[in-house]
Amino acid sequence: MLPFVIPRFERVKVHQNFDYLQIAMLKKKLLGALIVLGSSASVNAFATDEVWLLVDTQKQNMEIRKGEKTVAVLENIAIGRNGAGEKSHRGDDVTPLGNYRIGWINEKSAFRKFFGLTYPNVEHADHALKQGKIDLDTYEAIARAHSYGQVPPQNTGLGGQIGIHGLGSGSLSIHRSMNWTHGCIALTNDQIDQLSQWVEKGTLVTVK
Repeated sequence: MLPFVIPRFERVKVHQNFDYLQIAMLKKKLLGALIVLGSSASVNAFATDEVWLLVDTQKQNMEIRKGEKTVAVLENIAIGRNGAGEKSHRGDDVTPLGNYRIGWINEKSAFRKFFGLTYPNVEHADHALKQGKIDLDTYEAIARAHSYGQVPPQNTGLGGQIGIHGLGSGSLSIHRSMNWTHGCIALTNDQIDQLSQWVEKGTLVTVK
């Protein structure tokens, strides 16, 4: 018999696997911070007229929005070679769906400019932990980074270095004819220059 009572929504079979209890306790501690970083992020953007990005992987365009108003649309973007969806592992060439922030900016990228996204997010980490793709230490490192507004580890089995970038010296004709990235979102050089006038570190990016 357990020496204390676990709330109904956190009840787990502790005697079978103590990790599940640790996960439940960690989630409870992080709940306040994750509300800001999770599904409410777009709502906050609407409320404050914050500039944010909506990437539509089906229409293959990117809307630059200010609150609920679309101020510009960047057409014919390119995504991962294997489309968009749940990114299962490093090197799968899938563009991951979800809510992110711009975590870092490289103005001297080989792709002209690179806006790094805070992938993986906590939802990805939670799902991967349940599937046994990452361990508890990795989950905690990802969750802790998000709770402090930092860039999560980029070297886990879930992959990293996902961002928005230009072409640099790459082929414009290839860009216009196929999805060619390893999971990033690619724009033309003119488009990435236009985007750079709107975004900064911390800008919300929703990929759907």
